[in-house]
Amino acid sequence: MDLIKVSATSRTSAVAGAIAGIVREHHRAEVQAIGAGAVNQAVKALVLATTYLKNDGIFVACVPEFADVTIEEKVRTAIKLVVEPTPDSTFSSVGYPAHSMRMADHPQV
Repeated sequence: MDLIKVSATSRTSAVAGAIAGIVREHHRAEVQAIGAGAVNQAVKALVLATTYLKNDGIFVACVPEFADVTIEEKVRTAIKLVVEPTPDSTFSSVGYPAHSMRMADHPQV
């Protein structure tokens, strides 16, 4: 799976579409950003991607991590956002949701 690299000048709608497409296909996406501007764009894209996916019955969680990245022989710290569907998401065999089922819509037993 490819890592989505976000810069401060990345278009949020393009990044959001990439996140949503990868989650639909691979059930996991990784987004990497270095610097405040890039992290800002990545988080805005993630919020937009959750809207795209929610419309398909896919609900996601995001776990932020640190990652060391070497750029021009210098080690930089990146923020990596790992995006995965929650258990209340349902997928058919081709990777698209079979139907929408949110746990909140069902009474607790």
